[in-house]
Amino acid sequence: MIVDKLYKQVAEKGHVCVGLDTDYSYLPQSFADKFSTMGEAVFNFNKKIIDATCDVAACFKVQIAYYEALGLEGLKAYSDTLKYINQKGQISIADIKRGDISKTAEMYAAGHFRGDFEADFVTLNPYMGINDSLEPFIKYINKDNKGIFVLVRTSNKGARDFQYIKDEEETPLYETVAERVEQLASETKGKCGFSSIGAVVGATNNEESLVLRKKLKSAFLLIPGYGAQGGTAEDIAAYLINGNGAIVNSSRGILLAYKKEENGESDFSLCARNEAIRMRDDIKSFIREE
Repeated sequence: MIVDKLYKQVAEKGHVCVGLDTDYSYLPQSFADKFSTMGEAVFNFNKKIIDATCDVAACFKVQIAYYEALGLEGLKAYSDTLKYINQKGQISIADIKRGDISKTAEMYAAGHFRGDFEADFVTLNPYMGINDSLEPFIKYINKDNKGIFVLVRTSNKGARDFQYIKDEEETPLYETVAERVEQLASETKGKCGFSSIGAVVGATNNEESLVLRKKLKSAFLLIPGYGAQGGTAEDIAAYLINGNGAIVNSSRGILLAYKKEENGESDFSLCARNEAIRMRDDIKSFIREE
């Protein structure tokens, strides 16, 4: 199962997931000027980042919105980026957050697990119903060695608008979603003990993290919110089981690391690599030996 490969990548290279949420404005101008289109420039920037970090990062997450914003040339850059990640033998996560149902969900699943936009994992929103919105994707897990990360609790301030609403038993909605995801995950586990049905949980609030991890024993976790949104390596450590079972995304922190260095533009990929290593070691420093 794909989750076994991800587990191995984390064990060997650490917990960093490089987020290729690549806005054209993030590119050093001297680099961007070498290419005739914005899409071509973005793809070649991504290639440099992937080459520089693939031995120190567990996987790569590609947020489709940044590519859709550039139109057809952006979608080509998106497709080319996913294909390049695959060529390098690395794991790709398509951050698409689809959440529709029925035939529409089937088409989304086919569109992002096969063809020009094929990825190893996709992110999904379950709020139109666990079975209706997830089932069309789940069938690819065993058949095509794919995986999903289901939104459970996010790290943005607006998460409290809905995710924290409590039922008559004082259970917040995100915990109910976690319980349903765990039910599915427990039925589809790899050799590593985790499932290719994973969960997205924000890297904030350590006490909530402990509760969530108990409810998501089988789910591999994708954790946003490190750094810019206030999540710390110590917060992340609470989600780990025997030092594994989660990846931690960083996008701007890695892509724009060159802006913190004098003359960083000429070595932007090296700056990205150094930031990924710093992040990896920061997380590792809080892992308790079992």
